[in-house]
Amino acid sequence: MDVISNLIEAHIIRLRNDELEFLLLRRSAHEKYADIWQMVTGSTDGDEKAYETALREIKEETNLLPQKFWVVPHMNSFYSHERNYVCMVPVFVCLVDENDIVKISDEHDEYKWVDKTAAKKLLAWQGQRQSVDIIYEYFMFEKSLLNFVEIKL
Repeated sequence: MDVISNLIEAHIIRLRNDELEFLLLRRSAHEKYADIWQMVTGSTDGDEKAYETALREIKEETNLLPQKFWVVPHMNSFYSHERNYVCMVPVFVCLVDENDIVKISDEHDEYKWVDKTAAKKLLAWQGQRQSVDIIYEYFMFEKSLLNFVEIKL
């Protein structure tokens, strides 16, 4: 069994009225996992670094440009029984301006800005919900012991 890492998870957040909001996207009917709500996800192209994939996918799927961008100290993972591998998925988060306009790609058919509670109810996988908790704690509590690494844009 191999361990691979060819996917990313990128959360987009904004601060509105001192509250943290998460952007969720609903997958189109013609996509795998149709109708599920998710953050930005995607696959690496060639020798692309994971953070480069995240930035590219954010632009492609939402047309947003991050103000700031961080590596979240959390990895998601899953096992593929069809291909007999474990995939490690790095997690990223970017902050956008609260007035930026979202323009989704045809990969998704709807989007919404939601608070932490709604995000956790809508996301399909436990690891994604854990990412939301970690991101929320980091940005909303000054005493957080977590250390997010900022990637300068």
